[in-house]
Amino acid sequence: MSDPSRRNLLTLAAMGAAGAAMGVGLPAVASSDPNAVAAQISSKLFAQDGLARPAPDRPTASDLAKGLDRTLVLGGGGEYYVAWYCGFFHGLLEQGIDLNVAEMIVGTSAGSYAGSALASGHFQILRTEFDFFGHFPGLFAKMAPVTSPNASQKRAQEINFSVRDGSPASIRAIGHAALAADNRLNGDGVERLAWLLTGDSRTGWPVAKMYTTANDCYTGERLIIGQAAARKNGIPLAHAAAASSSLPGVIGPTLLGQRYCMDGGISRTWAHADVVAGSRRAIVITLTNGYEGSLLSGIPHNVHTEMTALEATGTKGMLIIAGTPKGVDLLDPGQIAPALRAGYARAKVEAGKIRIFWA
Repeated sequence: MSDPSRRNLLTLAAMGAAGAAMGVGLPAVASSDPNAVAAQISSKLFAQDGLARPAPDRPTASDLAKGLDRTLVLGGGGEYYVAWYCGFFHGLLEQGIDLNVAEMIVGTSAGSYAGSALASGHFQILRTEFDFFGHFPGLFAKMAPVTSPNASQKRAQEINFSVRDGSPASIRAIGHAALAADNRLNGDGVERLAWLLTGDSRTGWPVAKMYTTANDCYTGERLIIGQAAARKNGIPLAHAAAASSSLPGVIGPTLLGQRYCMDGGISRTWAHADVVAGSRRAIVITLTNGYEGSLLSGIPHNVHTEMTALEATGTKGMLIIAGTPKGVDLLDPGQIAPALRAGYARAKVEAGKIRIFWA
């Protein structure tokens, strides 16, 4: 959706909310706090879309993973990490290991691109049709915005890095700034990039085992999108991958159903490993441990805490932390070729361990 359309929709939404608060169209809400009024109206209107899934406060088995054996969680990390994943998958396939045997894949941001490309089979096509290390850097560089940020983009970026907790209020503050950012890459442009890189459907959700994550910019709610919820809300898989990587002040926000969404990594859960909790075995791959190295948000994370909670539900976990070179810019297209090679080299280290873990 274009920026003018987004602004018109936000204006109409604000008018509708004001009208609802005055008793026009919706029952009046008994509260003098305008924030409470707005929250109640929003909750009433969006309660049935099936997209919001709060992260649990204690170890909890996920109904989505019930009865599954092998599951895969792919965290986020910008263009650098998309390239790292592709090098990693390529190297594993050369070793005879296909992570697509997973019965469920949960992807966040870069992981949503990588996971959906893997699950759809498009990655196999790309690595067959292209000279992997020769053509891939140019292909992935198309994802990386290179223009200097304007004031509204800087505001969103600085708020994202200034917050120091993952509370709903902090997520909403980032989300509101993301909504107000004049990003050059948004709407259909983001979706086209997702389609180019992943081959995902722009009209449907053909891969039942693929799940993506995002955050509602307005409410701060965590969203988990799978096939059932996507079909209910008319969300194509390519669009969901685009939303999951809509970094505040850089690209997006992206509309999912009737919710404008930002990057799934803007959350108190680093990898969203709780979504696969209760499966028999889970491989969780993240860019960093959540608190060291190059990051894309100031929200504190600790992936080891997530792994402890995951294993407390009975799931046997294997954590792979990719790591980043010191000071690397995760959005710099110049880092894509090194990232491809780093992922490829790491595959040789992890292949034997994965083979044993999933035997």
